[in-house]
This record gives sequence, C-alpha cells and structure tokens, in this order.
Amino acid sequence: MPTQPFIRIGQIVPSSNTTMETEIPAILRAREAAEPERFTFHSSRMRMKKVTKEELAAMDRDSDRCALELSDARVDVLGYACLVAIMSMGKGYHRESEARLHRATVENGGAAPVVTSAGALVDGLRVLGAKKISVIAPYMKPLTQLVCDYIEAEGIAVHDRIALEIEDNLEVGAQDPHALAGILPRLDVTGVDAVVLSACVQMPSLAAIPAAEQACGVPVVSAAVCTAFQMLDRLGLKTVAPNAGTLLSGRYAGGGERRGSRAA
Repeated sequence: MPTQPFIRIGQIVPSSNTTMETEIPAILRAREAAEPERFTFHSSRMRMKKVTKEELAAMDRDSDRCALELSDARVDVLGYACLVAIMSMGKGYHRESEARLHRATVENGGAAPVVTSAGALVDGLRVLGAKKISVIAPYMKPLTQLVCDYIEAEGIAVHDRIALEIEDNLEVGAQDPHALAGILPRLDVTGVDAVVLSACVQMPSLAAIPAAEQACGVPVVSAAVCTAFQMLDRLGLKTVAPNAGTLLSGRYAGGGERRGSRAA
C-alpha cells in the first residue's frame, strides 16, 4: 500500500476517451466519504478516434510510451483504459499487456502494478462467481462478437448480447447512461449470474448500475467498475465504493487482502 498522503491513479486512455477520467474518479471520490484513502488522477493518451480493429492495433502500440510517461510521475497503479483494444489483439492478451507495461515501469524506476480494463472485467466476473452473463456493448457487431469470444475463452459463457453499433468514439462517450434502462429490457437475462451493462470503458453507465441491479435481480457491472475494483485490489485497499453495484458493495471487500501483495 502506498505511503504518501495521496494515492496516484494513472490511466492510459484513448485520445478520444472522456469517460474513464470521469467514472473512475467518481467511484474513488465517493469512496473517500467512507474510507481514509485519498486519490489523485493522472492520464497519458494514445491516439484513437474510430473504434475499428486497425485503429485499435495502432493505438495499442503506443501504450508503452504512456506507461513510461505515467511511471515518470511515480503513479501507484496504472490502468489501461480501453477494453476492446486489448481484446482485439487476441485471446488472453491482457496478461501479455499487463506484464509488458509493468516491466516498462520497473525499467523506468517507477514500478507500478498494471490493470487492463479487459483483464479487470474478466476478474470482476470471476470474483462474483459468474459463469453465465449477458452483455451490452456500444461496438459494431463484429467487435462485439470479438469481445464475447474473448470473455468465453476465459471460461465465462455469454448468454445474450446487444451491440449498439456506434463506431465514433466521441459518440460512444456522449451516450446517456440512463438510456440504458430502455435498452436493458431487450437483453435476455434468463438464468444469468451477472450483467455487463457496459462492456466498454467509454460508454457511460455508472449512474445506471443501481437501478439496473434492481431491474435484473443479479449483480450488474461495467468495465469501469471492474477496473476500479481491480485497481483497489492491486493497491491492497478495501474493494468498496458506494453506489457502484454489488462488486464494490463491500461484500467482496477482502479483495485487497486476497491479492494485496501484488501491489509491491
């Protein structure tokens, strides 16, 4: 666990992403009302405007530079805030990305644990014990299928999915999270263990999660919520924050105790 007064949260974000610099701070600021830790937030950007496989691959190549920049600031944890960029690089790629970016921080003298939103989503679903899920994603259908295939390769079945087919990343970030309430009834959640309300860190959903859980009757997560959970876990902190759904409700507050040693 960091010893300085403020815990520095670093994020690698696509240049057109606006949501992760909104939702991650919102989750952790709300946490500050109940827990003693205080946070500051720092970002480095990779160029990306359209959510296409080609742009995502080009963007991912820039992530090493971002990791170096953030380790210059001696951040305490580093989050790669683009789920589909990782998943489009091949099944299981989050492990390779996390190891490579962590190595870059070590070599730069600013060692920090690395979280990818792709790996965090899978980890969050496993923490919940979810074996079957349904998913809402803003992507075009081929990329949504790629995301579902990636999740299934990690041993979690995707029962149903909705692709909103929005290619422009700024348009994704401009979506009203409360509009998800009108989309949710179209999603088949029969027999699922959890719902992914936003399988994209750019599509806002945090404000809709409590109501979505009431409507579904099962835990509801987003890529952003799972990223916040894993950041706290890697830092060895209690994985708890208000109004962010079951995963951060405190029921799984032992997360930092389970794997806090990985924050070293």
